[in-house]
Amino acid sequence: MSAVVIIPARYSSTRFPGKPLALLNDKPLIQHVYENSKGSRLASDVIVATDSKRILKKVLSFGGKAVMTSKSHVSGTDRIAEVASGTNYDIIVNVQGDEPLIRPQMIDAVIELLADKRASIGTLAKKIESPKEILDPNVVKVTFDAEGFALYFSRAPIPYHRQEWKNLKTLTGSHFTVYKHIGIYSYRKDVLMKLSRLKPSALEQIEKLEQLRALENGMRIKVGETEFQTIGVDTPEDIERVKRCLNLSL
Repeated sequence: MSAVVIIPARYSSTRFPGKPLALLNDKPLIQHVYENSKGSRLASDVIVATDSKRILKKVLSFGGKAVMTSKSHVSGTDRIAEVASGTNYDIIVNVQGDEPLIRPQMIDAVIELLADKRASIGTLAKKIESPKEILDPNVVKVTFDAEGFALYFSRAPIPYHRQEWKNLKTLTGSHFTVYKHIGIYSYRKDVLMKLSRLKPSALEQIEKLEQLRALENGMRIKVGETEFQTIGVDTPEDIERVKRCLNLSL
């Protein structure tokens, strides 16, 4: 199966306008994401999907590929679907444009998940080590069955350990088995096209999690466990957090 990475990159972020062009160790954020994605063994190409001529020019300036998309898209999924519709790839990998710590191995892992013909979508999860993350609604949790298919995604602590968590305010220790969702996806092309045409679902609107639209419409999401940690950049302060991680890895 042939695969391509498509990176949605929007200029007008509410909390961090111009985020893809923010400098991280003298490179724009989008360049870090692009170059890391190019390291994938299984993806044949990497394309940035953007609504901004500034981002387009910057990507082209460092030798990357970029395509202009409509400004009306309400989600990254819609943006990559526009680009994917004009390609002949079997698998589309969505790598978020604000994930400069993405590893090529993570891209290969989500592509390999779709070797299971029962899977419509592939994604990753990492075991949570900090009780603080279990309680953080910004850290999305996922539960999955014995074969790795997602049962549910939530901002709430799931699964809820009834006996041990009688008082969440005093939750301590890291021995609980809870997984956080890592927001990278692989889609079969026809699944991505279908998903982009579906209206937001009830659970999706409650939790503000787009992957619930897929589950509510009967699509099977296969989850692979990863050892790698990522830090998404949502605010200017996050740039400093990522810098510290990059410096530690040098």
